[in-house]
Amino acid sequence: MKEKIIRASITLFEQRGFSSTSVQDIVDLIGATKGTFYYYFKSKEQLLMDIHREYISDLLRRQEVILENGDWSSGQKLSAMVDMLISDIRKNGPSARVFFRDIRHLSEKNIRIITEDRDRFRLNFEEIIRKGAESGEFRKDIRPDMAAFGILGLANFSYNWFDPEGEVNPEELAVIYSVMILEGIVARN
Repeated sequence: MKEKIIRASITLFEQRGFSSTSVQDIVDLIGATKGTFYYYFKSKEQLLMDIHREYISDLLRRQEVILENGDWSSGQKLSAMVDMLISDIRKNGPSARVFFRDIRHLSEKNIRIITEDRDRFRLNFEEIIRKGAESGEFRKDIRPDMAAFGILGLANFSYNWFDPEGEVNPEELAVIYSVMILEGIVARN
């Protein structure tokens, strides 16, 4: 039932926004009672925090698998992480939109917790770019921090407009992005 509440909430938060969705709206959608809701969650904010934690924790776990691949170059890891983000739109697009849009409804303490995880995710991008520059695979005159922000901005904004069932599939878009990114940071010999 907890998972059912979370899925229904993501749907409603994406459609209406966090503030415009009541606990009653959530339980009405799944045919439950407020008592059932409060059995699993102390508040609507705790539910939102759980949605945020689940989303970023899943991304960090999948990113770690990519980072641990000792056979891949920095460029291959960067491409795999871009692919992960774009391919994720099909499965987790609604969660991502809630994640990016509704963080402002969390308490300051919870925002700090989520921001730490978001920062770790971004810093992993920076580290790959830094290692690629140090190895000579990427240009040395690119700031890893600004490149990471740019890559994440490009990929994350796609949640707002990209239709994974449209003319371009997620794999194609990931390749387009990876080529754009890597052609801009690959060292020229």
